[in-house]
Amino acid sequence: MKNKIINYVEKKNININKKINFITGDIIEVKIFIIELNKKRLQSFKGKVISIKKNGINSCFVLRKVSYGEGIERLFKFYSPLIYSINIIKKNKKIKKSKLYYLRNVKNKF
Repeated sequence: MKNKIINYVEKKNININKKINFITGDIIEVKIFIIELNKKRLQSFKGKVISIKKNGINSCFVLRKVSYGEGIERLFKFYSPLIYSINIIKKNKKIKKSKLYYLRNVKNKF
């Protein structure tokens, strides 16, 4: 009974217009709202998708980028109201794995 109620609420709240149209290995740019005291501004995070978890309304993806020689990973909830837009910069052609955690140990390869 509880699962039926949860599934109903998830289906009702998931925006059908937002579809996952990228895969692991793609380089994407996510623009998100940052709220600081009274201000609301847009900030972009550009990186390679290293994992995608599809779990209804709890769907999320992890982006990784290298900034000043230091690797940075960030997890984004796909249906978060803070996400303004998702732009695909470069599509994946060679990678066939679903999780690219091995990129954590690779230095300056992408």
